[in-house]
Amino acid sequence: MKFYEKSAEEIVKEFGSDAHAGLTSGQVQENAEKYGRNVFSETKKKSLLRRIWEAATEPMLVLLFFAWIITIAVNVVKEVQTGDGDFIECVGILVAIAISVVLTVVMEGKSAKAFEELNKIKEGIEIKVVRDGIVQYIPQSELVAGDIVYLETGNKVVADGRLIESVSLTSDESSLTGESVPVEKNASSQLSGDIPVAERTNMVFSGCFITGGTGKMVVTGVGDNTEFGLIAREIQGGGEGQTPLQEKMGKLGKVITIVGAVCAALIFIIQLVHILVAGPITFETISNAFIESIVLMVAAVPEGLPTIVAISLSINIAKMAKQNALVKKMIACETIGCINVICSDKTGTLTENRMTVVDVYADGGYCEIESFCNLPMLENYCLNSTADLYEENGVVRFVGNPTEGALLVSAEKCGVDYRKKREEAEIAEVYPFSSDTKNMTTVVRKEGGFAVYTKGSPEKILSLCSVPEEEREKYEGEIVGLQKRARRVLAFAHKEVSAKPESREDAENGMIFDGFVGITDPLRAEVYDAVHACKGAGIDLKMLTGDNIVTASAIANELGILDDDHIAVEAAYLEGLSDEEFSKVLPSVRVIARSTPLLKMRVVKELKAKGNVVAVTGDGINDAPALKNADVGIAMGISGTEVSKEAADIVLLNDSFSTIVTTVKWGRGIYENFKRFIQFQLTVNVASVAIIFLCTVIGLFVPSFENPFNALDLLWINIIMDGPPALTLGLEPIRDDLMKRKPTARGESIVSAEMMVKIAVNGIFMCIVCLAQKQWNFLGIPMEGENAEAISDTVIFTLFVLFQLFNAFNCRELGDRSVFPNFFKNKLMLIAFAAAFVLQIVITQFAGPVFDTVALGILDWVKIVALAFSVVLLDEAIKLVRRIVKRAKK
Repeated sequence: MKFYEKSAEEIVKEFGSDAHAGLTSGQVQENAEKYGRNVFSETKKKSLLRRIWEAATEPMLVLLFFAWIITIAVNVVKEVQTGDGDFIECVGILVAIAISVVLTVVMEGKSAKAFEELNKIKEGIEIKVVRDGIVQYIPQSELVAGDIVYLETGNKVVADGRLIESVSLTSDESSLTGESVPVEKNASSQLSGDIPVAERTNMVFSGCFITGGTGKMVVTGVGDNTEFGLIAREIQGGGEGQTPLQEKMGKLGKVITIVGAVCAALIFIIQLVHILVAGPITFETISNAFIESIVLMVAAVPEGLPTIVAISLSINIAKMAKQNALVKKMIACETIGCINVICSDKTGTLTENRMTVVDVYADGGYCEIESFCNLPMLENYCLNSTADLYEENGVVRFVGNPTEGALLVSAEKCGVDYRKKREEAEIAEVYPFSSDTKNMTTVVRKEGGFAVYTKGSPEKILSLCSVPEEEREKYEGEIVGLQKRARRVLAFAHKEVSAKPESREDAENGMIFDGFVGITDPLRAEVYDAVHACKGAGIDLKMLTGDNIVTASAIANELGILDDDHIAVEAAYLEGLSDEEFSKVLPSVRVIARSTPLLKMRVVKELKAKGNVVAVTGDGINDAPALKNADVGIAMGISGTEVSKEAADIVLLNDSFSTIVTTVKWGRGIYENFKRFIQFQLTVNVASVAIIFLCTVIGLFVPSFENPFNALDLLWINIIMDGPPALTLGLEPIRDDLMKRKPTARGESIVSAEMMVKIAVNGIFMCIVCLAQKQWNFLGIPMEGENAEAISDTVIFTLFVLFQLFNAFNCRELGDRSVFPNFFKNKLMLIAFAAAFVLQIVITQFAGPVFDTVALGILDWVKIVALAFSVVLLDEAIKLVRRIVKRAKK
């Protein structure tokens, strides 16, 4: 239907709505059933069979499948020739493939589920509508055709609609049409014929943004029935791509794959040479050597690294959302932990954004709020505003800008009905507030002419008025007095004219000064501790605020942001500096008053150029460039515009600065967890490859010194390495002392020199102990008779697996911190350890026909467990020495 050809009145009537009162509750239900709700059809999910196929066709599993086929062939030949075919190993390899596939499908399923839950939160935009005559916010998914929606600068349009009202309204439709220039909209436009989307000036469309002005629309299309819905299918399901860390893990995996392949090839060549020299040269001996080499390569390669990173990120992102930090881009999870500078707003971030008018100055002096009766100022409160009030459980709530909400509450205390005034008024033009103009102006049509109302920063409003110098000085003195008490001061002016002003400059020229108000906005109780935590974490906090320098400094001093080594400056001072001067001054600046989006952008660029990792907060439409250019852009979920949220990497669902600090802590914790399971996996690689390689080489000279691991042993080790024990390290609880350490430097390798030393020491220790036990049996385990070799291999296999499980505890604490204080904190890890331990007992004691193991006695198990635990004692001893040396240096 061509809604742009119809008048707004016709469409409103067609959907059973009312331009002023909106839909009734009954009509909402009726329209929802008839036209649908504002949700897009879900993209078809991958079937279980598809996911199984993708998991089963991973390169390493394909190699393993190839080895399985060769194993079958070998045993078929043996069965035909001697009747001694052993197909149990064939079944074992197939079971190992199946377990690997199941683990991959289950873990990726959990990851997908976590992201589904996250996307539900992401889509929870609240839309300002009027229903049953009450202005309210509703989730975008509950919007239906016929709803009356308010449009304000910075809003995201979430449904198609025909404009009912428009005041200087412009819309960014680049996401729909590709045109980057905002389109001017006009509710009174009369259109007919086949008009392209880009020229439908009386309509606004889902997926676009309001870049200027205000308006009101009646919803004409929701969900799939919007212009955006027609192309939504094509842009859904594309995925976010890999984060830098996932790419690093992919590259690390490739390096290890090459090393593993080279080792496997060398081992195969050595075995082949040995067979050719010592014999027997048979299909079976050559095939077995080939199979062992392939299985070693599969076991040595941590092909699950990128997958575990993705799963860990998705699960932790879901947890962060519960902490009021909605991570929109996975890369932010990695970067937020590395930031060393935060450029933060004040209002709503450091403060509660709970505005209250406590001082009113008009008619030459301060007035009682309840008895205040300056008509131009009161009309300014009511008409030069887009906010609304509603009552919830006996508490007055603001809809829209909290400052304007505070003014409406103050007007009601004076007995003024702002809703009635708005109904009686005819708005002719609105010039919205911006960080550049520092004021908002509304032109109202009145009998015989027009009234112009403006409000904004005191210096801006005074500059628009003709005020005698003596009075100006008096006003400025009173204003500074309020600002020193951390009041936010807003000034008001008006004038009456016979003709409608032609421009903003014309409208604001020659205003009459009416007075000003002092507004309190209490600091958040938790922000004191958050600022202190930033200092301890090596994070430089800079406050960029639109407030006057007096107010800004008072708050910064109270919070401890300012000290003897740092200063507060006005934005105008910094804007006047050359690039070289700016670069020299910026490190000492902690507070920037009367900040502008352009200056914020300049600050971000300069900080990044100096190698800092920068997080920036923002809530306005003009903050979008700085949010995009920062390492981490953080938007306000409550007070922020949809434009700023779209540009940000993280959205604060409670607008609180303390949530930023919590998010930094989570980011650091996630990064540490990646290091934990990387250290765990690489230690397994070093130890297993070293044992097999040395056994193969030594076996050339000492025939009895054979590889203690068969193919199934290595596959079980691979499951431990890539399975739940490794994953639970990626979910290790965040450490309390993380915010007492300095940030990770930009570009620092995730595999540090310290980690490489620990991997080498623990891996070589395991290798030496296993080989020593194989050669000398220092544990004293009985090894007599024809099962002596099988018992020896069983002991080495069991010891090696338990070494890995205990080493997982070593990996839980990085640096020189002992594992014991946090030993029982990660319940999932303890469960995974216990499960793997029990399975190892089952394999050793009862799965002999499959794994070629021999049941061990209780005393044997005690000795093996005690020896395996020695890897923890070794690691703890090294950490203790390091702590002693560190204390001695201090």
